[in-house]
Amino acid sequence: MMQEASEAQVREELAALYRLVAHFRMTDLIDTHISARVPGDKHHFLINRYGVLFHEMRPQDLVKIDLDGNPVDPGDAESQVVNAAGFTIHSAVHAARHDLACVVHTHTADGIAVACQRDGLLPITQHALRFYKRLGYHDYQGIALDLEERESLVASLGQHKAMILRNHGLLAAGSSVAEAFVNIYYLERACQAQVKAQAAGVPLVFPSEAVCERTAGQYERPTAPIYTQRVWTAARRLLEPGLETAAGASAIPA
Repeated sequence: MMQEASEAQVREELAALYRLVAHFRMTDLIDTHISARVPGDKHHFLINRYGVLFHEMRPQDLVKIDLDGNPVDPGDAESQVVNAAGFTIHSAVHAARHDLACVVHTHTADGIAVACQRDGLLPITQHALRFYKRLGYHDYQGIALDLEERESLVASLGQHKAMILRNHGLLAAGSSVAEAFVNIYYLERACQAQVKAQAAGVPLVFPSEAVCERTAGQYERPTAPIYTQRVWTAARRLLEPGLETAAGASAIPA
């Protein structure tokens, strides 16, 4: 009974994360995906039913599958369809990184723009320094339909919680749904700021390596989980009736 309640909570939080990603304009129609590990020892995870828009995601729209891609719950074939590339990416991470409970993958314009740059994410903003030397890079191999790519995806991620998929997009994860949200939000904001700074066409200012490392370490201080939970709780209020519409203008990337 306790396990069922835990899964219900994960479903509710994951559906909320989908809607928040939509709120912050990080969607790509029905493509891209977010997954969360189901509590327990059966190595199941939840991912979006293919065809459901992020802003309309409900707990019951999430499909529970195993690491081989088999649906776990009963249902007709159409209700169990998931994005094939999404399965490749998310099953790779969930199989290899048991410390990560949630994985987010996006195709935003700014994320893709940075993913196309040889030097990737530059250490030029406070948001970017959250990921200083804590960011994996994965070379593009085509649409991720080949399950053999899972091994290289895991190798590229290493022990990080975020990764740039070159020529493709962004990936961020966390030990909770809340942490995954915080990581994808700030990775996206870092990419947005970089693209805008580069567009100005003037020399960029780079902090010293010592300052970069110190700042990255500050993001890992013992109080970080408290901050993460506060952000998650506050962000979820944006989904409350009335507030979502009222805050809509601020959701457009600056």
